[in-house]
Amino acid sequence: MQMGWIEEYIVATGRSPALSLLLGFLGTYAVTRWVTVRIRRRTTTGEGASGPIKDVHIGGVHVHHQVWGILLVLLTGLLEFRFRPASPWVEVLALLFGAGAALALDEFALWLHLEDVYWSDEGRKSIDAVLVASVFGVVLLSNANLVGLGEDTLQRGYPFVLAVIAVHIGYCIVCLLKGKLVTGLLGLVVPVLGLVGAVRLGHPASFWARRFYAERKMTRASSRYDRMVARRERLRDTFSGGRGLFTSGG
Repeated sequence: MQMGWIEEYIVATGRSPALSLLLGFLGTYAVTRWVTVRIRRRTTTGEGASGPIKDVHIGGVHVHHQVWGILLVLLTGLLEFRFRPASPWVEVLALLFGAGAALALDEFALWLHLEDVYWSDEGRKSIDAVLVASVFGVVLLSNANLVGLGEDTLQRGYPFVLAVIAVHIGYCIVCLLKGKLVTGLLGLVVPVLGLVGAVRLGHPASFWARRFYAERKMTRASSRYDRMVARRERLRDTFSGGRGLFTSGG
């Protein structure tokens, strides 16, 4: 029964590569975080100092796992573009691509800062990148249409479709102007998320708040932002497996 469901809704609809990609991404991220947490605890508390889990060094240089991830993404992309394999090899490549993406995005903060900030406050940006990528993976698996355009909308003609797209992109831009980068990006493929983000209060330091908020509304935005930051940090710690291991000094 279970395999019949997979055949009908995943394989027959051409979504098996997306499923393989998502599984490879989430599985690799979970293993990677487990390994990095073990190494971090070993270096900070001495736990498991003689264990087999340790950083990789080549020629005295610490090779970050993002390097292996980038190489894996490049290799799988090259093989896909060159050979366009059929099933099951396309699923294998998708699985490896997801694994490479997880390794690379787990050190996304290092891309931005060009230094090892993995366990610093800045390193939490990697968690955000992984969360966003996970949501996009789920959206791909759900076979959602870009900007939420369904068949009924497409049948109304190009003027109507263009108007819908303009409105949709408009409130996603409002999200970005309100300092909601993640919500604005995810809103492109999950319209209701972008709409809710555009309606709700923005970040107190955002362009939108500085331009349009009076003192009373700015106070409300600051209070809401403080509560949101606390919830976000708890989510980051839970998703990273590194609760108590992040530091402000790197």
